[in-house]
Amino acid sequence: MKIALACDHRGYEAKELIKSLLTRSGHEVIDFGTDESKSCDYPDFAIPAATAVSKKEADRGVLICGSGIGMSITANKIAGIRAALCHDELTAQMSRKHNDANILCLPAMLVNDPLITRIIESWLSTEFEGGRHIKRVEKMMEAEAWHCSKK
Repeated sequence: MKIALACDHRGYEAKELIKSLLTRSGHEVIDFGTDESKSCDYPDFAIPAATAVSKKEADRGVLICGSGIGMSITANKIAGIRAALCHDELTAQMSRKHNDANILCLPAMLVNDPLITRIIESWLSTEFEGGRHIKRVEKMMEAEAWHCSKK
């Protein structure tokens, strides 16, 4: 799987851990930065990574900032993105099973390395259930399409 990966300064260490985990697991990683822990603006990294997922240049994405909130909000501004802020394995699984999330957002300040690893593994191994959830995801995407057409 090809995965877009990005972070701000607060998520830099976690991004490096995730990058190593993904690479060892055989995934191709597209690293959109940041490449240091110097203060920076998360939209500068979230937008290109989410755009890559939206354009199908990457299968999924993982974004990390201090709280995960800024990355999540930013990514969800990009058409076709369903970014989910997850704090544990269950929320990661549910974001995939029920919402077909294509971007995982993580809060570097709130999760430790072992938990990050478990969240990533859960999120990547969980498939979309489909069924009754298809119409809900379709409604989300229809709302996005309708709103974008009104601009």
